[in-house]
This record gives sequence, C-alpha cells and structure tokens, in this order.
Amino acid sequence: MNRRHNTLLFLLVFILFSLSACKEKKKSISDKNENTETSSVAQRWTEEKANAWAKTKPWLRGSNFNPSTSINQLEFWQAATFDSETIDKELSWAASIGFNCMRVYLHHVAWEVDKSGFKDRINTYLSIADKHNISTIFVIFDDCWNPTYTAGTQPEPKPGIHNSGWIRDPGDLLYTSPNLIVLLENYVKDLLTTFKKDERIILWDLYNEPGNSGYANQSLPLLKEVFGWARAINPSQPLTVGVWNNGLTELNRFQLAHSDIITYHNYSNEIDHQQAIDSLNKLNRPMICTEYMARKHNSLFSNIMPILKDQHIGAINWGLVSGKSNTIYAWDEPIPSGEEPKLWFHDIFRKDGTPYKQEEVDLIRALTMEK
Repeated sequence: MNRRHNTLLFLLVFILFSLSACKEKKKSISDKNENTETSSVAQRWTEEKANAWAKTKPWLRGSNFNPSTSINQLEFWQAATFDSETIDKELSWAASIGFNCMRVYLHHVAWEVDKSGFKDRINTYLSIADKHNISTIFVIFDDCWNPTYTAGTQPEPKPGIHNSGWIRDPGDLLYTSPNLIVLLENYVKDLLTTFKKDERIILWDLYNEPGNSGYANQSLPLLKEVFGWARAINPSQPLTVGVWNNGLTELNRFQLAHSDIITYHNYSNEIDHQQAIDSLNKLNRPMICTEYMARKHNSLFSNIMPILKDQHIGAINWGLVSGKSNTIYAWDEPIPSGEEPKLWFHDIFRKDGTPYKQEEVDLIRALTMEK
C-alpha cells in the first residue's frame, strides 16, 4: 500500500523456518482434540484445517474497498461521515463485475469514541455487502502513511497526492502513550468477540504491512500481541498477516509461522509474481493475494488475475472507485495540479460508475463469470 520493494521473492530459509515451525506446532498438539475451542488459548490452524476451509469457499476476487467519499478509515467509520448510500452503490458496481470479496480497513479510534455505534456501523456495512453476495476481509492494524490522527473532521485531500489523508493504526501513538496497549487489546478482543462467528466475514487480517514507514522490527511486539489477543478469542474465521517485503526477516518469519491462511502483497509483473507464488506454495496452505494491480509497474488485471484464478489464489486488487484517497496517482509521482494522470495507478471505476478502461472490466467479468 505504501512505497515498497515491488518484488516479493522470499529466501528459502524463511519458508523452511515456517514449515519447521508448523510441523513442531502440529507435533506438540497431535494428542489433543483438533477442536481448539477446548483449549484456553487456540492454536494456529493445521494445514488440514486450513485446506478444508478453503475447499468450502469460492475463488475469492475483489478489491481493497474504501468508499470514494472517504479519505481514510475514520471518515469511513465515524458516525457523521458513514456513507451507507455510497457503500451500497459502489458495492453494487463490484458485484456487477463478479467480485465477491472486499478487504476493508478499520481503526481503533472509531471504536474508542463510539464503541456500540462503531460495531453497529460494521454490522450495517456487512449487511450491505452481504446483500450483494460480497464477503469481507477486515484489516485491524496498519503501518502505512500518516503517523498521527485525531477523531472528528478529517482533512481534505491534497491534490494529486496518493493517499494524502490515510492514517496508520496505531502509528506513533503506540510509542508515546504507554497505556495505549491496554486500549488496543480491549479493542481487538471486543471486535473479535462481537463478530467471531459472523459468516459474512471470511478472514481477519490482523495487521497490514507491519514494519512499513520505517518501523521495521519496532512493529514485532504489537504483531505478536495481536495474534495472541485474537487466538484468545478464537474466532471461527481464519487469521492472517500478509507478507510484503522480503527485507523484513524477523517479521516475515513470524507472520508466515502464525497465519492460518497465507496472504501476501505483490505489485510486480507476472514473472516476479509467479516466483513469489512458487515460494509461498511450499507452505501448503491456501493463499490470497490481498494487494496487487499497479498499472505503472505492469501489475495488471490482464497478466496477474488469470494466474491467480488458474491457481485458485484469492485476487484482491487495490482499489475499486476513484475518490478522496487519490489512489489513481502513483505512490512516488504526485501531480500537484490535481490533473488526472494519463495512466491510473489503481482503481477500476470513476465516481459515476463508468470504468476507467472498459477492456479491463470486460476481462474481469469474463474471468469471474466463467465456470
């Protein structure tokens, strides 16, 4: 989501570490009932359980979704700006091209200021998505873009700047507020307890791109905590944290060793993307690409989506509708005039529902509608 290494090629040692960790875990619990709800703290799903889960699910395809009227997660979820009409309209466009899954970011501040209202709005969103036969991947924490934030009115977009108003969660506040960790634990446990059996949620993505924005292994303690909190609640949905940068050795090892379902980000061409798939396939778990499609980098629907479909890997691109997040502009190529770029970086639809490229929409429909 932020500037990154565009190639996700994992060193074999990472994979072997994860495989070893998985085998040791399976050995240590082999004499226990596989129903982890009998344990005080749930364990990572076995390979068998993860693959059985995947067999019950269709090929997942969709977008990272932020309504075009929201600049960030708070504008999405706060009561004053929660825009159910736009959500309904834009998810109908997603359904019209055969999408069946959206990846959606939350934020702890929206919960902190209005706990019951926040959960009510999540339920409203899920009802709208379900009406369009769309399941949801919720993202809890995030290390991308702006480090600070406040509740209330959010800033207006900076013309031509990619994600000028997007905010991390928890961002720098984690390092300046010693009591924040208690609030974050309560947030995660309340959220997962409320929705732990909700079939409209297909997956919990606990932490987007840990280590981004220069945090590196600063993010490891929170990553470990959020997996622990989530396992304590033991939701019916699988847990994951996607790998995204092969330079973050310790983080990658932990993410791969603790995720039920393997998720990853890749904004490279089809050759590099396939190499990443080949490496991750060694883990013998279902896979979802939870971020791809950056036209400037030759990560396209035409060369990536068919690969993902053929190998039954979930395909979640960034993003759906051009809007206040300004993700039609590239990460590193601002256009301060706000003029539309000749080549959109992300997104499929304009605000009026017309496609940026009709041939892309035709291809997506062909891939999603065929048996």
